[in-house]
Amino acid sequence: MKIGIIGSGNIGGSLGTHWAKAEHEVLFSSRHPEELDSLVNGAGNNAKAVHVEEAFEANADVYLLAMPFKSIDNLAKKYSSQYSNKLIIDATNPYPERDGEVAQKVRDANYTASEYTAMKFSTAKTAKAFNSIKAEHLRDRAFRNSEKLTIPYAAQDIESRYITKKLIEDMGFDTLFIGNLTDTQIMDPDQAIYGKSLPHDELKQAVDSARMY
Repeated sequence: MKIGIIGSGNIGGSLGTHWAKAEHEVLFSSRHPEELDSLVNGAGNNAKAVHVEEAFEANADVYLLAMPFKSIDNLAKKYSSQYSNKLIIDATNPYPERDGEVAQKVRDANYTASEYTAMKFSTAKTAKAFNSIKAEHLRDRAFRNSEKLTIPYAAQDIESRYITKKLIEDMGFDTLFIGNLTDTQIMDPDQAIYGKSLPHDELKQAVDSARMY
Protein backbone atom coordinates (compact mmCIF):
# COMPACT_ATOMS: atom_id res chain seq x y z
CA MET A 1 0.00 0.00 0.00
CA LYS A 2 0.98 3.61 -0.44
CA ILE A 3 0.92 5.42 2.90
CA GLY A 4 1.16 9.16 3.41
CA ILE A 5 2.62 10.13 6.79
CA ILE A 6 1.29 13.52 7.87
CA GLY A 7 3.64 14.53 10.66
CA SER A 8 7.04 12.84 10.65
CA GLY A 9 8.02 13.18 14.32
CA ASN A 10 8.41 10.40 16.88
CA ILE A 11 5.17 8.54 16.07
CA GLY A 12 4.99 9.18 12.33
CA GLY A 13 8.70 8.58 11.88
CA SER A 14 8.62 5.21 13.64
CA LEU A 15 5.47 4.01 11.89
CA GLY A 16 6.65 5.08 8.46
CA THR A 17 10.00 3.38 8.97
CA HIS A 18 8.33 0.13 10.08
CA TRP A 19 5.91 0.16 7.15
CA ALA A 20 8.67 0.86 4.65
CA LYS A 21 10.60 -2.11 6.02
CA ALA A 22 7.40 -4.17 5.62
CA GLU A 23 7.45 -3.32 1.88
CA HIS A 24 4.83 -0.57 1.87
CA GLU A 25 5.46 2.62 -0.10
CA VAL A 26 5.86 5.43 2.43
CA LEU A 27 5.70 9.17 1.89
CA PHE A 28 7.07 11.07 4.86
CA SER A 29 5.74 14.61 4.72
CA SER A 30 6.79 17.92 6.19
CA ARG A 31 6.62 21.61 5.42
CA HIS A 32 10.41 21.22 5.08
CA PRO A 33 10.97 17.78 3.50
CA GLU A 34 14.66 18.48 3.02
CA GLU A 35 15.00 18.09 6.80
CA LEU A 36 13.87 14.44 6.63
CA ASP A 37 16.91 13.00 4.81
CA SER A 38 18.17 10.98 7.79
CA LEU A 39 14.69 9.57 8.43
CA VAL A 40 14.29 8.50 4.81
CA ASN A 41 17.77 6.96 4.71
CA GLY A 42 17.00 4.94 7.83
CA ALA A 43 13.69 3.72 6.40
CA GLY A 44 15.24 2.41 3.19
CA ASN A 45 14.32 2.32 -0.48
CA ASN A 46 10.55 2.23 0.02
CA ALA A 47 10.43 5.70 1.59
CA LYS A 48 10.82 9.25 0.39
CA ALA A 49 10.23 12.74 1.77
CA VAL A 50 7.68 15.11 0.24
CA HIS A 51 5.89 18.32 1.09
CA VAL A 52 2.57 17.89 2.90
CA GLU A 53 0.71 19.04 -0.20
CA GLU A 54 2.49 16.44 -2.33
CA ALA A 55 1.56 13.69 0.13
CA PHE A 56 -2.12 14.52 -0.21
CA GLU A 57 -1.82 14.80 -4.00
CA ALA A 58 -0.10 11.40 -4.26
CA ASN A 59 -3.34 9.38 -4.20
CA ALA A 60 -2.18 7.28 -1.25
CA ASP A 61 -4.31 4.41 0.00
CA VAL A 62 -3.90 5.42 3.64
CA TYR A 63 -3.04 8.66 5.43
CA LEU A 64 -1.62 8.58 8.94
CA LEU A 65 -2.29 11.69 11.01
CA ALA A 66 0.58 12.10 13.47
CA MET A 67 0.81 15.88 13.73
CA PRO A 68 -0.38 18.12 16.59
CA PHE A 69 -4.13 17.95 17.15
CA LYS A 70 -4.52 21.69 16.54
CA SER A 71 -3.60 21.14 12.87
CA ILE A 72 -6.60 18.92 12.10
CA ASP A 73 -9.04 21.66 11.11
CA ASN A 74 -6.70 23.35 8.67
CA LEU A 75 -5.50 20.10 7.07
CA ALA A 76 -9.01 18.78 6.62
CA LYS A 77 -10.17 22.01 4.99
CA LYS A 78 -7.10 22.62 2.82
CA TYR A 79 -6.81 19.12 1.34
CA SER A 80 -10.45 18.06 1.26
CA SER A 81 -10.40 17.13 -2.43
CA GLN A 82 -7.43 14.77 -2.01
CA TYR A 83 -8.48 12.42 0.79
CA SER A 84 -12.05 11.60 -0.26
CA ASN A 85 -12.83 7.89 0.25
CA LYS A 86 -9.32 7.24 1.59
CA LEU A 87 -8.53 5.71 4.97
CA ILE A 88 -7.39 8.16 7.62
CA ILE A 89 -5.65 6.59 10.63
CA ASP A 90 -5.80 9.10 13.45
CA ALA A 91 -2.83 8.86 15.83
CA THR A 92 -3.31 12.33 17.31
CA ASN A 93 -4.06 13.34 20.89
CA PRO A 94 -5.65 16.57 22.14
CA TYR A 95 -3.30 18.25 24.63
CA PRO A 96 -4.67 21.65 25.75
CA GLU A 97 -1.27 22.81 26.94
CA ARG A 98 0.08 22.36 23.40
CA ASP A 99 -2.97 22.56 21.15
CA GLY A 100 -4.94 25.27 22.91
CA GLU A 101 -8.67 25.91 22.94
CA VAL A 102 -9.67 23.32 20.32
CA ALA A 103 -8.12 20.53 22.39
CA GLN A 104 -9.85 21.64 25.58
CA LYS A 105 -13.14 21.89 23.72
CA VAL A 106 -12.82 18.29 22.51
CA ARG A 107 -11.71 17.03 25.93
CA ASP A 108 -14.86 18.58 27.45
CA ALA A 109 -17.24 17.45 24.71
CA ASN A 110 -19.68 14.54 24.63
CA TYR A 111 -17.86 13.05 21.63
CA THR A 112 -14.41 11.47 21.40
CA ALA A 113 -11.31 12.99 19.86
CA SER A 114 -11.44 10.44 17.03
CA GLU A 115 -15.07 11.34 16.31
CA TYR A 116 -13.95 14.96 16.01
CA THR A 117 -11.32 13.94 13.45
CA ALA A 118 -13.89 11.90 11.54
CA MET A 119 -16.25 14.88 11.45
CA LYS A 120 -13.52 17.10 10.02
CA PHE A 121 -12.32 14.51 7.47
CA SER A 122 -15.92 13.67 6.69
CA THR A 123 -15.42 12.31 3.17
CA ALA A 124 -12.75 9.84 4.34
CA LYS A 125 -13.00 6.67 6.38
CA THR A 126 -11.45 7.10 9.82
CA ALA A 127 -9.73 4.67 12.16
CA LYS A 128 -7.97 5.35 15.48
CA ALA A 129 -4.68 3.73 16.46
CA PHE A 130 -1.14 4.35 17.74
CA ASN A 131 -2.09 7.22 20.05
CA SER A 132 -2.02 5.30 23.32
CA ILE A 133 1.14 3.17 23.24
CA LYS A 134 4.38 4.74 24.46
CA ALA A 135 6.37 6.23 21.59
CA GLU A 136 9.61 4.47 22.52
CA HIS A 137 7.87 1.10 22.59
CA LEU A 138 6.31 1.75 19.20
CA ARG A 139 9.81 2.50 17.92
CA ASP A 140 11.71 -0.34 19.61
CA ARG A 141 9.31 -3.28 19.96
CA ALA A 142 8.23 -3.89 16.36
CA PHE A 143 8.85 -7.08 14.35
CA ARG A 144 8.98 -9.42 17.35
CA ASN A 145 8.04 -13.08 17.16
CA SER A 146 7.46 -13.34 20.92
CA GLU A 147 6.57 -11.06 23.80
CA LYS A 148 4.61 -8.90 21.40
CA LEU A 149 2.97 -5.69 22.51
CA THR A 150 -0.61 -4.98 21.46
CA ILE A 151 -1.94 -1.94 19.62
CA PRO A 152 -5.58 -1.06 20.39
CA TYR A 153 -7.55 0.31 17.47
CA ALA A 154 -11.03 1.35 16.40
CA ALA A 155 -12.64 1.84 12.99
CA GLN A 156 -15.76 3.19 11.33
CA ASP A 157 -16.42 0.25 9.00
CA ILE A 158 -15.31 -3.26 8.10
CA GLU A 159 -12.84 -2.22 5.39
CA SER A 160 -11.11 0.30 7.66
CA ARG A 161 -10.99 -2.27 10.44
CA TYR A 162 -9.37 -4.86 8.18
CA ILE A 163 -6.76 -2.50 6.72
CA THR A 164 -5.80 -1.02 10.09
CA LYS A 165 -5.45 -4.47 11.63
CA LYS A 166 -3.24 -5.60 8.73
CA LEU A 167 -1.00 -2.55 8.97
CA ILE A 168 -0.50 -3.11 12.70
CA GLU A 169 0.29 -6.79 12.21
CA ASP A 170 2.67 -6.01 9.34
CA MET A 171 4.92 -4.38 11.94
CA GLY A 172 4.88 -7.38 14.25
CA PHE A 173 2.45 -6.08 16.87
CA ASP A 174 -0.69 -7.81 18.12
CA THR A 175 -4.05 -6.05 17.79
CA LEU A 176 -7.04 -5.44 20.03
CA PHE A 177 -10.21 -4.10 18.42
CA ILE A 178 -11.83 -1.52 20.70
CA GLY A 179 -14.95 -0.91 18.63
CA ASN A 180 -16.32 2.09 16.77
CA LEU A 181 -15.00 5.61 17.14
CA THR A 182 -17.57 6.22 19.86
CA ASP A 183 -15.70 3.68 21.98
CA THR A 184 -12.27 5.34 21.80
CA GLN A 185 -12.44 7.58 24.86
CA ILE A 186 -10.68 4.77 26.74
CA MET A 187 -7.63 5.42 24.50
CA ASP A 188 -7.52 9.19 25.03
CA PRO A 189 -5.08 11.05 27.33
CA ASP A 190 -5.64 10.41 31.05
CA GLN A 191 -8.02 7.52 30.29
CA ALA A 192 -7.79 3.82 31.16
CA ILE A 193 -5.37 2.48 28.52
CA TYR A 194 -3.57 5.66 27.52
CA GLY A 195 0.18 5.22 27.88
CA LYS A 196 -0.16 1.45 28.36
CA SER A 197 2.23 -0.83 26.48
CA LEU A 198 0.93 -4.32 27.19
CA PRO A 199 0.60 -7.81 25.71
CA HIS A 200 -2.81 -8.79 24.40
CA ASP A 201 -4.38 -10.48 27.40
CA GLU A 202 -3.29 -7.79 29.85
CA LEU A 203 -4.53 -5.01 27.60
CA LYS A 204 -7.88 -6.75 27.10
CA GLN A 205 -8.22 -7.17 30.85
CA ALA A 206 -7.57 -3.45 31.34
CA VAL A 207 -10.22 -2.60 28.74
CA ASP A 208 -12.77 -5.00 30.21
CA SER A 209 -12.16 -3.71 33.75
CA ALA A 210 -12.61 -0.10 32.67
CA ARG A 211 -15.86 -0.90 30.88
CA MET A 212 -17.37 -2.57 33.92
CA TYR A 213 -17.68 0.83 35.64
